[in-house]
Amino acid sequence: MRRELAAAALAVGIPAAAQQAHAQAFPSKPVRIIVPFAPGGSTDIVARLIARGLGEAWRQQVLVENRPGAGGTIGVDHVAKSPPDGHALIFGHVGTFGFGPSLYSKLPYDAVKDFAPIGLFTAVPNMLAVHPSLPARSVKELVALARARPGALNYASAGNGSASHLAVEYFKLLTATDIVAISYRGTGPMLVDMLAGHTVLTITGVPPLAPYVASGRLRAIAVGSTSRLPRYPGLPTVAESGYPEYEVTTWYGLLAPAKTPRETILQINSELSRMLARPDVRDALAQQAAEPMGSTPEAFGAHIQREIVRWARVIKAAGVPIE
Repeated sequence: MRRELAAAALAVGIPAAAQQAHAQAFPSKPVRIIVPFAPGGSTDIVARLIARGLGEAWRQQVLVENRPGAGGTIGVDHVAKSPPDGHALIFGHVGTFGFGPSLYSKLPYDAVKDFAPIGLFTAVPNMLAVHPSLPARSVKELVALARARPGALNYASAGNGSASHLAVEYFKLLTATDIVAISYRGTGPMLVDMLAGHTVLTITGVPPLAPYVASGRLRAIAVGSTSRLPRYPGLPTVAESGYPEYEVTTWYGLLAPAKTPRETILQINSELSRMLARPDVRDALAQQAAEPMGSTPEAFGAHIQREIVRWARVIKAAGVPIE
C-alpha cells in the first residue's frame, strides 16, 4: 500500500483566497466524526486524535460519535444519508470501505458512489497476538498447533465483517488451518474475553493490543505489515515467517457524504495535511505504531477502489459467508 500511495503522500492545498472565503461558511456548527465501531479499538483511538486536531484548528467542537453494529454498516449508512455539508463525516477504514462491499450483498449504500473521499490519514499495522496459555511463540508453532488440533483453537474478532475477522480468515486461508471464529461487538469486548482466556488468539491493530503485550497479559508473535515495526524490531512479519503473500494493514481516512461541496472537502483535506506535519501528531501516531500517510481526495478514492477489488478476491477464496 505504501508504494501505491507514495506519489500522493502529500495532500494538495487550495488557493488561499478560496479557503478564506469558504472558512466563514464551514464549519458553522459542531462537526461529528462517526466511528462505526464500539469505543476502545484502533479506529476510535485514531479518530479522537483527528477530532482534537481539527477542533483546535477550527476553534469549533469536533465530536467523535460511536455508532457500532452490523460490521460498521450502521454508522456508515448514517453518514451516507446525512446532509452533504461536511458536518457529519465517516472515519472509514479497510473493513468498511475495503472488504465491506464484498461481505454484504444488500448494503443500504454504495461505498463508492455515496461518499466523497477527503483523504487517507494513517495506516496501523496489525499484530498477531495470543493468550499466554497458548504454547505457541512463533507463527510456525501456531500453525503446527492449529494443524494438529483442527477446530480446537478459537480466535476473537470484533464482529463478522470486521478487520480482525478478515485478517484471521486470510491467515487461515494461507496457512491451511481450521481456527474457530468467536465474534464480539467491537474490539473492547473482544479483548475482555481474550484477556480472560476465553479466546486464544487475534489479529488486530497494534494500538489496543500494545498495553497488554507490554504487561505480558498477551503475547505478540508477528505483525501483518510488509516490514518489521521500529517499535517492535524483534517481532517478525507473518510474511517472513513463511507466508510472503500475507499483508494486512488497517488504513484510516475521512469521507463525507456525496455531493459535499468541493471547497469543503479541500478545506478538511488541507487541515489533515497540516496535522500530519505536526511533530506532536506524528509522535502520537508513532506511539500507536501508526504510520502517517496523507493523500489527495482523488488518490484516496482510487485506493478505496483498489482495496475493494483486492479483498473481494480474498473473501471469495476464503469462502467467507456473504450476508
